[in-house]
Amino acid sequence: MQDGIARRSPGTLGRHLARRLVQVGVRDVFSVPGDFNLTLLDHLIAEPQLNLVGCCNELNAGYAADGYARACGVGACVVTFTVGGLSVINAIAGSFSENLPVICVVGGPNSNDYGTNRVLHHTIGLPDFSQELRCFQTVTCHQAVINNLDDAHEMIDTAISTALKESKPVYISISCNLPGIPHPTFANEPVPYFLSPKVSNQLGLEGAVEATAIFLNKAAKPVLVAGPKLRVAKAQQAFMELADTCGYPIAIMPSAKGLVLEHHPQFIGTYWGAVSTNFCGEIVESADAYVFVGPIFNDYSSVGYSLLIKKEKAVVALPNRVTVGNGPSFGWVFMAEFLTALSQKLKRNSTAMENYRRIYVPPSMPIRRQNNEPLRVNILFKHIQSMLSGETTVIAETGDSWFNCQKLRLPGNCGYEFQMQYGSIGWSIGATLGYAQAAKQKRVIACIGDGSFQVTAQDVSTMIRQGQRSIIFLINNGGYTIEVEIHDGPYNVIKNWNYTGLVDAINNGAGKCWTCKVNTEEELEEAISTATREKKDYLCFIEAIVHKDDTSKELLEWGSRVSSANSRPPNPQ
Repeated sequence: MQDGIARRSPGTLGRHLARRLVQVGVRDVFSVPGDFNLTLLDHLIAEPQLNLVGCCNELNAGYAADGYARACGVGACVVTFTVGGLSVINAIAGSFSENLPVICVVGGPNSNDYGTNRVLHHTIGLPDFSQELRCFQTVTCHQAVINNLDDAHEMIDTAISTALKESKPVYISISCNLPGIPHPTFANEPVPYFLSPKVSNQLGLEGAVEATAIFLNKAAKPVLVAGPKLRVAKAQQAFMELADTCGYPIAIMPSAKGLVLEHHPQFIGTYWGAVSTNFCGEIVESADAYVFVGPIFNDYSSVGYSLLIKKEKAVVALPNRVTVGNGPSFGWVFMAEFLTALSQKLKRNSTAMENYRRIYVPPSMPIRRQNNEPLRVNILFKHIQSMLSGETTVIAETGDSWFNCQKLRLPGNCGYEFQMQYGSIGWSIGATLGYAQAAKQKRVIACIGDGSFQVTAQDVSTMIRQGQRSIIFLINNGGYTIEVEIHDGPYNVIKNWNYTGLVDAINNGAGKCWTCKVNTEEELEEAISTATREKKDYLCFIEAIVHKDDTSKELLEWGSRVSSANSRPPNPQ
């Protein structure tokens, strides 16, 4: 004892990182071991509240951290230097595009090798160790290279807190010889973060609300359109409260699906230009004012830049900025505060909603066909619709599943995830792994094309090891259907696999995994019954065989418009 206080043995960097991850909400870390990160992994394993999930490759570990962050609010992955880092970087870029806080930790070279002229393995053969860092600088909001214990505490804390504040990935490289060395800065349990809330400029907020209220209150038939940045702005509740107050119809941009209650009486569907939900596009584009809340207007969401939206009719509310028509624009105005204040100033106006109800005709359901008729995609999704509840989450892979899943009507509390901005095929396997690991109370229903599955199939193995009970619908139509509709060629045809046989081989009789191949509606009904009843605690893999030209009508329209945008000739010089 000294001065009545017991001496504490110094803690270590490895333990500090582990405790910080737990404090911010991480319970599972997705990793691939390599010689530069092994000691660090030992310290993560030693933390009782952390579970290390070993993945088959770094790309899937990154995708899993992405899926985990969607369910949990933050995700983490650990890989090795350069060979691991440059493999995971594609997934991290996707998380950056989707505004997801993913903490990417890399085991780096021994601290003694920095500043020398040594050439290390796992590099491109140059004595410069900064290649990986330079690559990550463009796809993360903060980078920390830790090769000195004296400032390691500050660098780790700054990186993790920045990921949470910016809702973007961060990169942390830790020299392989440092995680287990005691240092006095790590002696105490880390003090939990206090991230001060962002507060709007009050004058800017008042100006934005007043200008928007004047603009909307004089409109005859205004509408609300939710965009994907509702999530990063944490403004879903404020958006719904505004909708309740103003009475406008609620539409969503495609990448905002799952962020808005679809059973709300004012919900009219997806606004996606020419491939919008029936009657939704007409109501939005005929409005004399529209409020786009958190939109992303890119070539995919605008259907090849073909939206019939006029800037002078639009209020655009971004996470920290509001623009009314062609101007004025107000900065440092935060979305949730803006929507809450605006709801106090708007007059109730249900004109556009009444117009929608007058023209609306309920969609028809695909009719049941003759016994043993080949399965069609619209029949498959009719049955997937019937599986949805508040205890499920849909994950839609890049491709025609985008369009088919977009038409699903989500019950209350049913999750929905896809990666529209980055659109990396194969994302959904890792994302399903990560989401299911974070949200064990949910059953994930993943819709994946055969081409995408071939990119990242290995980590079905990790799902089985973790005892997950997702249902994977593998839609086998013999190729890259979305690419066919943009620009066809022999490169869009892939080698057919025995997909159920592959998954059975991966399982190898060791886990709770059930597979089934279906060719007809009758077989599909039986498979779904089995997956949701006697195999409800199993990972279920259902391969649906469909015709190679069986696509949604929306993909046909969207593909031709995106193709037209891609093939524009160069502007005259």
